[in-house]
Amino acid sequence: MTSDTIFALSSAPGRAALSVVRLSGPAAGEALQAMTGRRLPEPRRGVLSRVRDPESDETLDYALVLWFPGPKSETGEDIAELQLHGAPSVVAAVLQALGRLPGLRPAEAGEFTRRAFLNGRMDLTAVEGLADLIAAETALQRRQALLQAGGALARRAAEWRARRLRQLAELEAVIDFPEEDLPPEAAAALGEESAAVAREMEVAVAGAARGERLRQGLRVVLLGPPNAGKSTLLNALAGRDAAIVAETPGTTRDVLEVALDLGGVPVTLVDTAGLRAAAADAVEAEGMRRSRLQAEAGDILLWLEDGSAPPEREAAGLLPEAGVLTGAGGSALLRVATKADRPDFMDRPVDLIISVRTGRGLSDLESRLRSLAEGLLWSGAGAAPLVTRERQRAAVAEAAAALRRLPTAAGPELQAEELRAALQALGRLVGRVDVEDLLEVIFRDFCIGK
Repeated sequence: MTSDTIFALSSAPGRAALSVVRLSGPAAGEALQAMTGRRLPEPRRGVLSRVRDPESDETLDYALVLWFPGPKSETGEDIAELQLHGAPSVVAAVLQALGRLPGLRPAEAGEFTRRAFLNGRMDLTAVEGLADLIAAETALQRRQALLQAGGALARRAAEWRARRLRQLAELEAVIDFPEEDLPPEAAAALGEESAAVAREMEVAVAGAARGERLRQGLRVVLLGPPNAGKSTLLNALAGRDAAIVAETPGTTRDVLEVALDLGGVPVTLVDTAGLRAAAADAVEAEGMRRSRLQAEAGDILLWLEDGSAPPEREAAGLLPEAGVLTGAGGSALLRVATKADRPDFMDRPVDLIISVRTGRGLSDLESRLRSLAEGLLWSGAGAAPLVTRERQRAAVAEAAAALRRLPTAAGPELQAEELRAALQALGRLVGRVDVEDLLEVIFRDFCIGK
């Protein structure tokens, strides 16, 4: 338990119907009594009360107040909550009055959640899930964050840990009583069980890339020769004029990014400079270099080609088959012929034919993008990735590697060391050991009041 008491606005700032101010710490109860001039309400039961300035007794608001005594509270400490009217002047007056009370100070970013972690009310994976939930912008991001915040990975880690602890106890018994050798069948079962758990961990690690993609959003990169309609398509998908469009080839010289919610899938749409055999000047050459870098980093690549123009790009070696468009991590690729409304449009072997002007093929394109995105992010109906961050991936991978080494370790002492290494890695995963250096990194992106 900490010695000071923190307070903060926990709802969004600005004008609103309601605003919530929370306090956490040993002086939370005294502060609530000072602000209301009455006894503490019954725990976890809202009471309508006058909220006043303790110094002047001026009425600041009439609000619903709640009292959550620790340790059975969100932070594990005493918590008080004021559900105020959402006028900025009301919130400002209440925060100023709280700041004048002894033993109280404004909360730092993420400090409520940090206290919940330090007091054992949340593990580190749940903290990270809460951070992801706060940042979630689409339905799929919300689903994944809720699973993490609800303890999906922590529960699996607890299962893995319990199974390893049983094996460690057996090995410790053999070490303590060397005359009692581990029976051959027990040794074989130990190796098989370790391999089985290692396989489960490796499956979770294999899904880490999908978890990271979902947290950060997929990158859909528009590529193709100059004047193929990349910027026009970006504007159509974004629903606004985000990019300059002109008939002059080479209008786009730099990378332009637009964030989209594609049916619940978080997507960053990337417009790039046109690719051709030779750049007209140094600026266009730099734009083409950046286009190729975006292709390497993209999750889904859309190669656009003007269906009304001759395929001159084939001579320049710019088609996807030429190897220019090899994205990292096995990017999905769609070839799209544009400007299908023009009379000189020519059919060609592509995945989709579209016309932004008439709308032809746009709904099919969005459906294909959504299907590709969900395939990259989700492994079957409802099968969300357990591991969603590099820190988590590294811890689970380390535990799996230790278990893989166990069957070949010479003697029960070294086998026990491998089990301890696996358990320590799982401890770091949920925040039980060696995490102090990580806390500042994890909590720095939290908002004040959470």
